[in-house]
Amino acid sequence: MNATHLHLLLNHVPVLGPVFALGLLAFGIWRKSADLQKAALGAFVIAALIAIPAYLTGEPAEESIESLPGVLEVLIENHETAASFAFGGIVALGVIAILGLFLFRGRKNISPPFMTLMLMGAITVSALMAWTANLGGQIRHTEIRPNAISFNPSPTQNP
Repeated sequence: MNATHLHLLLNHVPVLGPVFALGLLAFGIWRKSADLQKAALGAFVIAALIAIPAYLTGEPAEESIESLPGVLEVLIENHETAASFAFGGIVALGVIAILGLFLFRGRKNISPPFMTLMLMGAITVSALMAWTANLGGQIRHTEIRPNAISFNPSPTQNP
C-alpha cells in the first residue's frame, strides 16, 4: 500500500464522518438526548483524528500522480487549497467536541448554545469537506470536471 492508496482509503472518513455526526447531533437535539449528543461529539473527534493522516498523505499522493497523463497541476492545487481550509475546520470542530465532552461529562443536559455552535460548525465543516472531495475527485475523474466535454459517438453514425 502506498501513500496514494492510503490517502484515498482514509479520506472518506473525514468527508462522511461529519455528515453522519451532524445527523446524529440533530437527532440528539430533537430527542433532547444528551447521550446521542455526546455520541455525536465523539464521532466528530474520530473524524478529526482520521483527518490527520488523510491530510498528511496528501502531499506524497500528489508526488506519485502529478506526472500521470491527464493530471493537471491546477486541479491538484485547487484540491490542496480546499483541503487546508477543510482540515483546519475539522480539527477545530474536533477540539471543540473534545472540550464539550470534557465540560459536560456526567451531566444530564448539554448547553443548548454549545449544541447550536456544534450544529453550525458541523454544517460548515461538512460543506468544506464536500467541496474538497469534489475538487479531489476532479483530479482523476474527468467526467466531473467543470466544462467536461462528453464524446460518445454512435457506432451507426455516418460521417
